[in-house]
Amino acid sequence: MSVLMHSGRPRRMDDPMAPNSRVRWRPSTHVVIWAGILLATAVANALVSVMDARRGGAVLALWQPLVWELSSAVTVLATLPLLWWGCRRWPLHADTWTRRLPLYLLASVAWSLVHVAGMMALRKLAYLVAGDHYQDDATWLARLAYEYLKDIRAFFTFVAIEHFFSWFGRRRQGEAHLLAAPDGAPPVEAVDRPERFLVRKLGRDFLIATADVEYAQAAGNYMNLHVRGHDYPLRSTMAALEARLDPARFVRIHRSHLLNLAFLVSIEPLDNGDARVHLADGTALPCSRRQLPGLRAALGGAGSGTVTVTEAVATPA
Repeated sequence: MSVLMHSGRPRRMDDPMAPNSRVRWRPSTHVVIWAGILLATAVANALVSVMDARRGGAVLALWQPLVWELSSAVTVLATLPLLWWGCRRWPLHADTWTRRLPLYLLASVAWSLVHVAGMMALRKLAYLVAGDHYQDDATWLARLAYEYLKDIRAFFTFVAIEHFFSWFGRRRQGEAHLLAAPDGAPPVEAVDRPERFLVRKLGRDFLIATADVEYAQAAGNYMNLHVRGHDYPLRSTMAALEARLDPARFVRIHRSHLLNLAFLVSIEPLDNGDARVHLADGTALPCSRRQLPGLRAALGGAGSGTVTVTEAVATPA
C-alpha cells in the first residue's frame, strides 16, 4: 500500500482525506454546458429583437432572429473544441503570456473569419429552406470588421474561462512538484533522482513515491503522473522528467509516454511494427516501433527477478 505524507504524518491512499478520484471536466460535459448557455442566450436575444421591432412599429417574425442568433451560436459551438485544444496546447502563464499573446490575437482573427463564414452560410441555408432569401445589406469587409469587434471580446472571454477552469481543476486535482533542496540545509534525498514528488492540493501538501508512478504522459506543458487511478500534473517537459528519473526503472516507450517497468505485464506486437504494452491494472499504452527495442533492452538489463513480462504474439485477423 503506497503512502502519502501530510503535515508530517503518513496518509494512506485509501484515506478519505487523500485524493480519491480523477478530477476531469469531460469533453462531452463541456460541450453540453456551453450548448445550453449559447442556446439560452440565442433565444433571449431573438425575443429581445422581436420586442424591439414591435416597439418601433415594425413586424418581425420570431423565426428570423432565431435563425440569426442560432446560426451564430451553432458556429461558435462547433469551433469551441478547437479553441479549447489551443488553450491546452499553448496555455498562457505568467512566464509565457507575452510570447503567446500575438499567437492568440492571430487566432482570434481566424476564429472570427470562421464564425462569420459559418453563420452566414447557415443563415442562407435556413432562409432557402423557408422559401425566402437572406440579404445582408453590409459589404463583406464591413461585416467582418463589425463582427470582429464583437468576436474578439467573445474569443478572449472563452480563453479566460477555459484557463480559469484549467487552473481550478489543477487546484482540485493536485499538482505535482519536484522536491528541491531546502534553503541552508542538505537535501534529504538525491535531487537528481527524486524518490518522491510533492503534490499540492487545495492548500495541502502530499508526498507520492516515485516508485508508485505507473507511467507519465505528456500533456502540453505538463507531464501527468499516473498513480493508482489518479493523474497529477507536473510542470515539466518529457525530456526534463526523463533525465531526472532512474533509467533502470522508467523507460520511454512513446513520444508522449514514460513507463515504470515495475507495472509492465505484457507487450503486444502490432502488425505495423508498433506495440501495445499492458499494465497490471489493465491499462494499455502505445509503444512506438522506435522505442520498442529500447524497452526490450531495458527489460533484458533489469536484472533477474525485477520484472516478469509475457510478450503476447499478435494473431492475424
